[in-house]
Amino acid sequence: MIPTPHTLDGWLAHAENLHARTIDLGLERVQAARAAMQLQFSCPVITVAGTNGKGSTCAMLEAILLAAGYRVGVYSSPHLVHFEERCRLGGTRVQAQDLLPHFAAVEQARHTASAPDAAVSLSYFEFTTLAILSLLAGQRLDAVILEVGLGGRLDAVNVIDTDCAIITSIDLDHMEFLGPDRESIGREKAGILRAGKPAIVSDPQTPQSVLAHAQSIGADVWQAGRDFHYTHLPQQWSWQGRAQRRHSLAFPALRGANQLLNASGALAALEALQAELPVAAQAVREGFARAELPGRFQVLAGQPTLVLDVGHNPHAIAVLAENLDSMGYFPATCAVFGAMADKDIPGMLRRMLPLVDVWYLCDLPTPRAASAQEIAAHLRALQPAARVHTHASPVEALRAAAAQAELADRILVFGSFYTVGGVMQEGLPRLHGKHLDTSPQ
Repeated sequence: MIPTPHTLDGWLAHAENLHARTIDLGLERVQAARAAMQLQFSCPVITVAGTNGKGSTCAMLEAILLAAGYRVGVYSSPHLVHFEERCRLGGTRVQAQDLLPHFAAVEQARHTASAPDAAVSLSYFEFTTLAILSLLAGQRLDAVILEVGLGGRLDAVNVIDTDCAIITSIDLDHMEFLGPDRESIGREKAGILRAGKPAIVSDPQTPQSVLAHAQSIGADVWQAGRDFHYTHLPQQWSWQGRAQRRHSLAFPALRGANQLLNASGALAALEALQAELPVAAQAVREGFARAELPGRFQVLAGQPTLVLDVGHNPHAIAVLAENLDSMGYFPATCAVFGAMADKDIPGMLRRMLPLVDVWYLCDLPTPRAASAQEIAAHLRALQPAARVHTHASPVEALRAAAAQAELADRILVFGSFYTVGGVMQEGLPRLHGKHLDTSPQ
């Protein structure tokens, strides 16, 4: 008998128990379910892969296309607080009840795509990805933007053929799945490319493996620094592609040192797709001004200043450190930090040591996480005199930091989606002196 949960939480619990492995890269099982669902898109699909910058690139593309009047659907992962964050229609988060029939469709497909006595086994990510793709495919959309979860070649998103692929920065992360170096990881990311389709490569130091794969399949490579580039001026920036030029652009609303790289790749994708999705200059300006993405170097007003960043690998933390340096002077910086056990925790801590005065380390609500005590051991090995406190959750760590910090100080929450999401459970936190307000904002 095929189960039919009646709530989103019920379906998510069902999906968590279907497959023995949390991450099981491979497309055969997902392809079988997709074929049974007859899942396909009739509008342009933009697929975005990379180590860092994927979410920002998707957010800017979405905002520009919405400003141009298009009906846009977006799939991204993971979420910060609510699962529904993973899908947006017309810029609005999908409602839980709207997802239910699509979870049921995936469950039905698991059974019809296999032998009668054994349904296709799907991981949580594969099951939920197919459900959201099903929802998006059932809408009358002008464009769909898909963010790859991990890697590219064997990621569930890659069962959908893209009309334009974007590869953002490539660095060392998920090495147990993707390989030990940038060339290996780049080869996996390049798996989203398609023959004859635009392949936008935003990384200014493109791994040779990406270019080699693109050439082998006949993809149309748009390489940063060759086919498109940007110029950073004191008060504005400009961009030039193969045929288009965008002058006197205001800086994107998304903060951070790497956002012009992401914005530049987004503009290259829009030029590559201009025949299907023409975009006027005013829509570009409005889109960059409106783009939002919680938890990506998000600076919240208050006293002390609060900074949220989901960066969780040394490359992302290096960018975060650069962004923090650009903020100006703060008497002290307190850091709320929690991370997954499989991440390069010493590499992340080492880069932040010169910037952080007091550490508030936290446990996270997942077996994959390193404990606060384990992180403290890494930290003391790097800096024996470090001022360290440990806490049972991100919000407890933030409360402790807020109680001790002075008004002119800065509090940074970083290290994982779980860390940032943990302090956002009741909405965006606001600091008012030595007080933390977590009422919904």
